[in-house]
Amino acid sequence: MSIEFVKLAIADDHPLFRAALTQAAKKSLPFSEIIEAESFNSIIDVIQENPDIELIFLDLNMPGNDGFTGLATIRNAYPDIQVVMVSATEEANIINRAIDLGASGYIPKSASLDEISDAIDFVLDGETWLPPGINLSTEAPSEEKEIAEKLSKLTPAQYRVLQMIADGLLNKQIAYEMNIQEPTVKNHVSAILQKFEVNNRTQASTLFQKLKQTSLQPSNLN
Repeated sequence: MSIEFVKLAIADDHPLFRAALTQAAKKSLPFSEIIEAESFNSIIDVIQENPDIELIFLDLNMPGNDGFTGLATIRNAYPDIQVVMVSATEEANIINRAIDLGASGYIPKSASLDEISDAIDFVLDGETWLPPGINLSTEAPSEEKEIAEKLSKLTPAQYRVLQMIADGLLNKQIAYEMNIQEPTVKNHVSAILQKFEVNNRTQASTLFQKLKQTSLQPSNLN
């Protein structure tokens, strides 16, 4: 590869897997700067303190990351950062959902160091890396792509409002949390409904809640 220096972050609450990712990253990018984080809140802090980060490895089930909401949050607020999901989960539909929602790759925690290094090379070359045997053309659910497209239309402020709507907050509570006026919240809500092409906040919330679903059972919204 012609890339000589890349700043990347590894967000995972398991120290041993962070160490494995770090080792693989140093193999592919010996002059890279690697920053580690053990929770989703801490990786957001890392991004804010290091705006030149190009690549993030994000654990699907780390503390503070509720399903695919972490991926969606980073893709909305920092669209220039490439995100590779990492997880012990290897179900094809979960992997394809991650890609449909904007991930640049998906690395199972069973992957070897060589596979992780290959994944880094693929992603930094603009390619999408998937585990062997995963075929996007046969498994990709169109609903995830539609949700991703709608989320991409939201401003960061609108995205935050949507998050809080999904958490059940009222407009006055959202205004307090964001330190804005309630009419501004109402304007954000109206814009969200228009961009999501739904009639009310309950429908918008239902779409966002789908990001939290990482079970093979469609009825499980953990």
